[in-house]
Amino acid sequence: MLLLASGCAEDHFVGRPGLTVTEQKALPEPLATDLVSAPRPQVLGPFDQVSVDVFGLPEFSRTVTIDRSGNISLPLVGALPASGKTPTELTQAVTERLRANHVRAPQVSINVTQVVSQVITVDGQVRTPGLYPVTGRMTLMRAIARAEGVTDVAREDFVLVFRRVDGRDIVGLYDLRAIKQGMYEDPEVFANDVIQVDSSRARRLFNLVIASSGLIAAPLVAILNR
Repeated sequence: MLLLASGCAEDHFVGRPGLTVTEQKALPEPLATDLVSAPRPQVLGPFDQVSVDVFGLPEFSRTVTIDRSGNISLPLVGALPASGKTPTELTQAVTERLRANHVRAPQVSINVTQVVSQVITVDGQVRTPGLYPVTGRMTLMRAIARAEGVTDVAREDFVLVFRRVDGRDIVGLYDLRAIKQGMYEDPEVFANDVIQVDSSRARRLFNLVIASSGLIAAPLVAILNR
């Protein structure tokens, strides 16, 4: 992304290091591979719904919902942990359990029919706060767009992303204006992230003073001690 700087004697482009500018009349068309996001493993969680089909054994085929403990229950399988598994891993676990209960060469197919666990929270000064599903790869700018953008009183230079990593709570401070101007890349966000567009909370977490006209040229990350 490029920014045409204003208020200078002559126009010039500014952005993150390594930015190159070429004279071209139009943006080049994307390749076929550019139109498909790199796959991210789909991980199941509580209250997600899956359909289980066992070929040749319709009495074992059904749609089940993962309970709040992260388990599913099936005939001849019993309670089986599903939370944290991909559909492929769950298929293998069900197959092994059926084989252990004397079902010969079980052919199991599991498909996800409803996902409620893979969501992000977008809150604060956005037009439509709420929970939004994570489908494929999502970035901070796309997540805020899902919430219909920021309000007129939002502080775009104080946008927080809360995340839990390996038992630790981590928060990042981002400047949407800098991202739009190509100062740094639009960061990827993940399921269970909490995005908050709220300057007052950011100021309490980050003890620094930033001029309203200045840009945060790189994300600021802190580990929360709770």
